[in-house]
Amino acid sequence: MLKAFIVDDEPLARDELKYLLLRSKRIEIVGEADCIEDAIQQILDRKPHLVFLDIELAEDSGLQLAEQIRALEPSPAIIFATAYDEYALKAFELDAVDYILKPFDELRIQQTLDKIFSLKTIGGIETRSDTRSYKMEQTGKIPLLVEERIALVDIPAIVYVGSAEGKTLIKTMEQEYKTGEPLVTVEKKLSHDSFVRVHRSFLVNLQHISEIEPWFNSTYNLIMKDGSKVPVSRTYVKELKQRLGF
Repeated sequence: MLKAFIVDDEPLARDELKYLLLRSKRIEIVGEADCIEDAIQQILDRKPHLVFLDIELAEDSGLQLAEQIRALEPSPAIIFATAYDEYALKAFELDAVDYILKPFDELRIQQTLDKIFSLKTIGGIETRSDTRSYKMEQTGKIPLLVEERIALVDIPAIVYVGSAEGKTLIKTMEQEYKTGEPLVTVEKKLSHDSFVRVHRSFLVNLQHISEIEPWFNSTYNLIMKDGSKVPVSRTYVKELKQRLGF
């Protein structure tokens, strides 16, 4: 599995890209930064194979960081992920593997990953030549670190997963589990087709949705079988509709 680092000064953009990369089951996110100074030090320490890089940072230029990355040995592959298309020529002069425009599209991200995995080497290591899925075989249970013990939770019983106050909550029909594992880590374990991201802080099990309640500004609330309400943000409405067919 390739290690990736994300550089973007917009937290929501970083979260969205991270989510799409983790959904592929082919990429491990080893860090993120919002400026050149933080990024270069972490890249030196964590040695990612890929760097997803925005061009217009708040006080810096991603092109400047790309120049520094090229000087590393081995040099991580650079994928520009930006809202601006006028830098494409310059980006490829810097040997960028790809140039992705915001807003991010899952199919476009998958095409980029297919391109990366078709290369013989990337970021100093050999890659696989095929683009098969890297999903681990499902056991029907998810291991969770809960208060210094490992709880094995039945995946079909999970109603939703949410994050709040630095903890991740896993809600089943009968019980709640709180873990210090980040939401994205739990999501990575849930390579089950029943789960879908509906908000930056929530995943839901489609099998446990009872009702869909329209809310303000083209958003929704999901009424779950246990009576819980889970918000659906505008970013994830399209995918939810596709998954549910409405």
